[in-house]
Amino acid sequence: MANVVVIGGQWGDEGKGKVVDLLCPSFEHVVRFNGGNNAGHTVRFADRHFALHLIPSGIIQPTCRCAVGPGVVIDPVGLLAEIRELEAQSISVRTRLLLSSRAHLVMPGHRALDLARETARGAKKIGTTGKGIGPAYETRAGRTGVRLGLVRNEDRFREAVDATNQALGELLRGYDAPAPDPEEVEAAIVAALALAPLVGDVSQVLHDAIATKQAILFEGAQGTFLDIDHGTYPFVTSSGVLAGFAAPACGLPARAIGGVLAVLKAYTTRVGGGPFPTELNDALGEQLRRRGNEFGTTTGRPRRTGWFDAVAARAAVRWNGIDAVALTKLDVLDEVEEIPIATGYRIGGEVTTEVPDDVADLAEADPVYEVMPGWCSSTSGVTDDAELPDAARRYVARLEELLDVPIAMISTGPRREETILRAVPPFSQWFPELFRRKAPR
Repeated sequence: MANVVVIGGQWGDEGKGKVVDLLCPSFEHVVRFNGGNNAGHTVRFADRHFALHLIPSGIIQPTCRCAVGPGVVIDPVGLLAEIRELEAQSISVRTRLLLSSRAHLVMPGHRALDLARETARGAKKIGTTGKGIGPAYETRAGRTGVRLGLVRNEDRFREAVDATNQALGELLRGYDAPAPDPEEVEAAIVAALALAPLVGDVSQVLHDAIATKQAILFEGAQGTFLDIDHGTYPFVTSSGVLAGFAAPACGLPARAIGGVLAVLKAYTTRVGGGPFPTELNDALGEQLRRRGNEFGTTTGRPRRTGWFDAVAARAAVRWNGIDAVALTKLDVLDEVEEIPIATGYRIGGEVTTEVPDDVADLAEADPVYEVMPGWCSSTSGVTDDAELPDAARRYVARLEELLDVPIAMISTGPRREETILRAVPPFSQWFPELFRRKAPR
C-alpha cells in the first residue's frame, strides 16, 4: 500500500474530510501535517455529523491511529474541546491520538494579535479566521514560540509561555490593543498541561510504521492556492500546503510519499480576501452557495463561489505532482443549464494559460470560458458512474482532459456513502479493497 497525501487543489473547503474518512480504513496511520484550527473538515455518514479542526478525520474510523505533526500549530483549548466533543459522541480519541512534541502552541496573545492586525488593515484586511495561526507561525520562525513538548516539565513550560506573552505584549501595544486576560492565559496553560499524556515523537512513530510496511495517509489542511509560497500571496495561510511538504514536515524523507490525491470541487469557492477570477457575484453564485451549503466549518462565514478554474487546477497538478483527483459536489450543479469552465485568463489584452505570480495581475484576469451544457436532473446520492446523466459524464471527462489527471472519485452528496468510485489507475492500485466492496462504508 502506498503512503498517500490528500491535499486541496483549490482555495480550501474542497471536501477533504469526507475523502479522508472514506479512504482511511486502508491505512494504519492518518497524520495532519500543516495548519491549525483555522481549518475545518466535515465528516458525515448515515445520520451522524462530525466537525473536525485539528484532529485528523481518520479518528472517526476505529482502526486508525491518528497523529498531529510538528508542522501544525495547536490551540490547546480548542484541541481539548474537540477531544471532549468527540468523546461525547462515543469516539475513542486518547488511546489513538499522538501529538508531536515539536508542534508549536497557539496562545491567547496570538489570537489577540491576529485580530488587532486585521482591524488595523480595515478595508485591506486579508480575511483571516482570527484564530492566531499566522502569529503563531511567526513566533515559531522568530524562535520565540512555545513547543508542546515543554508541557512535560511544567516549570519550563510556564517560563516559555511568560517569555512569549511578553514578546506578544510588545507587539500588541503597537496596535493599542490590550494583552489577553491572565485568566484566559491560565486556561490555555491548564489545557496544554492536560494534553501531556498524548505528547510524543510523531516522526519516530511514522518512521517505524514505514519500516514495518504500515500505510500512512497524510491529511492536508487548506488548499493549494493558500500555500505561503505558491498561493495568492498575501491572501494565503502561514504554512506550506503543497503535497511535497507533507513528509518533511513530519520528519520523514520525501521518498516516503507514494501518491498524491487532490480534492477539487466541481466548481470553485474561496473564503476571505484575495483575487478570485471566476467568482460569481450574482443570483447564480448565491444558488451555488445555497445548494452547496457553502459556509465555513470553522467560522461559519459564507464562501465566495465561482466556476471551475482549470487554469488554477492545472497549476495545482504541476505543483503538487497530483496523480488522481476526487471531484466533490457534482450534485450542486444539477440545476445549472450551462456550466462554464475557465481555460485561460485574458490579462492586459493577452491570453495566458498560466497563473500569474502577482496578485495584482490575477485580480485583473478576465476568464476565458468554455461553456458546457448542464444536465438539469438529479445526481444526488448516485453511486454508479453509469447512472450519471450523459452531460454530467461529459463534464467530468472534459475536466479530466483539461487536467490530464484521472478523476477517481466523484462525490454526489455530503455523506460518506454518496460517492462514485472509479477503477482508474493509480487509484485502483492504491486502494484495491475499495473495489471489492459493493459500496463505500
